Amino acid sequence: MNHFTKTHFVGLDVHKDSIVIAAAELGRESARVIGSTPFDWNPLRKVLDKLGHRAAVHCCYEAGPTGYGLARALHAAGWSCDVIAPSLIPKKSGQRIKTDRRDAMKLAQNLRAGELVPVFIPDEQTEAIRDLVRAREDAKKAERVVRHQLSKFLLRNGRRYPGKTTWNERHRAWVAKEVFAEPAQQYVVSDGLAAVEAASLRCKQLTERLRELVVGWRLETLVKSLQALRGVEFVTAVTLAAEVGDFRRFAKATDFMGYVGLVPSEQTSGNHRRHGPITKTGNAHVRHVLVESAWHYRNQPRMGKALRDRSVGLSPQIVAIAWKAQKRLHNRLRRMIGRGKNPCEAATAAARELAGFVWAISRECPCSA
Repeated sequence: MNHFTKTHFVGLDVHKDSIVIAAAELGRESARVIGSTPFDWNPLRKVLDKLGHRAAVHCCYEAGPTGYGLARALHAAGWSCDVIAPSLIPKKSGQRIKTDRRDAMKLAQNLRAGELVPVFIPDEQTEAIRDLVRAREDAKKAERVVRHQLSKFLLRNGRRYPGKTTWNERHRAWVAKEVFAEPAQQYVVSDGLAAVEAASLRCKQLTERLRELVVGWRLETLVKSLQALRGVEFVTAVTLAAEVGDFRRFAKATDFMGYVGLVPSEQTSGNHRRHGPITKTGNAHVRHVLVESAWHYRNQPRMGKALRDRSVGLSPQIVAIAWKAQKRLHNRLRRMIGRGKNPCEAATAAARELAGFVWAISRECPCSA
């Protein structure tokens, strides 16, 4: 049933313990608050059922810590429900009063006007994989923190590692051999090294678990296909697949670039047009891994052993797209840096084009079509 058959538009202001419900009917009348219930299915169902046939009711609530469970329950019961991107809700600059009731009414009225932007609701397995990916990302951040703390403690006490690469086996052995005259400082080293080892083990275990759970996932083929790209190894490919969920949402590659916030901001007025920094809107996790991957294209295009192994069994079309990406992005990075462009800005520009190649590979993958 299409949008124009809806007769009631419901805004739900959802909190951990309560839900405020407002409804707006077709026409220009203001929305009205029709109830407030605990965060419980049965009271909410009873209030919504009073509005009439479920197919004529369209609900929405803001994306937040309460997740997608409520939207899935409403869909299963016959109501349509959107989860709304909070940053894209229209706001009045002169409005200084904010309450749960007003928020619910504003959602209902904006939903009726068609001015809200829904977010993608993943299936439960995809959401679970995404949660595991984000848990690993948090673990890597924690690992970087404890490594940094121990490194700066050693530097502060005049202990400088003579090698170039840190936190490999040789560097860990060097840290373990450092001896301090003061017992307190010696304990700091042993405790810091134990913290680093524990954090590294946690990251390793999460990665191994991720490899196990991706097997049999709906997007497993997409994960394998994306690894044909240089700089996109297993964890990066899983991050892209889990965070995006469904590439069919993007009709063009530029739509996907805009979704991850890699397109330049713009201010145009009359004949004056000005481009600024990238928008940084949308999914920050996807944007981060794309920029990280883009740095790999500084090196000359080549099919190394690891990349050849990851490309085994993939279609010639996907391998051709990945090879085209290598050549194009390397040349683009080389030209921009050669013209004096800041390397970080050049890598961001390359990440924008890399997003286009990711989108192109997704179109060749049956699981995302």
